[in-house]
Formats: sequence, structure tokens, C-alpha cells
Amino acid sequence: MRGKEIYTAAQLMEYIQQIGFLPLLDSGIYGYSAEDIVADDCRYILLPDGGWDWPLWKWKGPIVTEGNCVYGKFFAGKAGFISKQWWGDFCNYRRSTHPVPQEGTIEDAILMTLREHGSLITRELRAACGFTGPKMRSRFDNYVTRLQMGCHIVTEDFVYPRDKHNREYGWGWSLLTTPERLYGNKACHADCSPEESFERLFAHFKKMLPTATEQQILKLIK
Repeated sequence: MRGKEIYTAAQLMEYIQQIGFLPLLDSGIYGYSAEDIVADDCRYILLPDGGWDWPLWKWKGPIVTEGNCVYGKFFAGKAGFISKQWWGDFCNYRRSTHPVPQEGTIEDAILMTLREHGSLITRELRAACGFTGPKMRSRFDNYVTRLQMGCHIVTEDFVYPRDKHNREYGWGWSLLTTPERLYGNKACHADCSPEESFERLFAHFKKMLPTATEQQILKLIK
């Protein structure tokens, strides 16, 4: 995949549609991430004034809102993109191994809160769930990551603070929601069993990443 070089968000959107799955940053497989395939000018750079520029990071929002892609922490707890064409199979299999949280659990409370509000940025969801004490942030983020790994929560967009000139700045906050709200119930199901979805996924990854080991592929799928 190192032979591919991406210069624009539109090119990256098209590429994700072609291959179906793409981690944002290092996946553990050589050349297999958005960071690996973008042109040098699109990677993270420090500016002389102490600021930074990272076009790839800024592309996430447009790709999620316009690119027919699902975004979240899907790959071993790391963020990445999935084309909507493959979302049904991925969701079908993942939910068989990461089922809907049991009633009364913390994960269930988080999911119910998000459903009630429709969408919330991470810190708003954390506050709404009462995770406001010391050292609560990392604990809460772990719960949300597990829900994303189970395909119960996805990123709808990214929200940025604005300076006095109304210009966006900073790293931005994930606007979280449920995939059912964003894409509809039908998009979150496949016309087969979870086992059949797994076979489809494994065959696709094996074809896409012929040099990857079985363990590396399973780490992406599971």
C-alpha cells in the first residue's frame, strides 16, 4: 500500500470506498494506514511559530460527513474508517462478540444517555453520565472505546472550539452518536449469520493485505 499516495480528502474518501477498511494511524501492518499513504505535505508538521499543521487530521470531519464512511475506534481500540458497503458485515460480526450491554451496567447507562440526547461530544456525554470526579476521564474513555469496538457508538462529526476571530483551533472533539441514528437500522445488519460475515471479512482482508499474518488480520476483525 506504500505505492499509493494521497494528496486530498476526496482522494482518501475514494480510496476508503475501494478497500473498505482503513485505520487512521499505525495499524501494526506496514503501509496500512491513512497516515502511511498520504503525501508528506499532509502529515503532521510543527510550524516555526510553535503551532502545527496536519491536513490528514483535518480531513476526518469531511470524510465522515460527506464520504459515505463510518468512523470510530474499531481496530484494536484505535480509530479508523469503514465504508458503508462493509459496515453491515462488520457490525453483524462485532455485535456477536461485543453484544448490547446488559441492563444496569455502566456501558448500558452510557448508551441509553446517548440515545436520549441523540448526539453529544465526549465531554458532554461524560458529564451527563456523572463521570465528573478526579481521574474519571480515562475510565470513561475506556467504556466508550469498548462501545465503539462493539459498533454501538460511532463518530458523527468533529466539533472545534473557536477563537475570538471565529476561527477553529485545537484537536477537536468527537461528536458521538449511535449508528442506528446516523445510518438507520437496516445499515447495521447483514443478510447472513455473524459467522458468515466473519468469513467475508477475513477473505476480504486476506486479499487486501496478502503479506499480513493471520494474527494481524484477526486483530483488525476482532
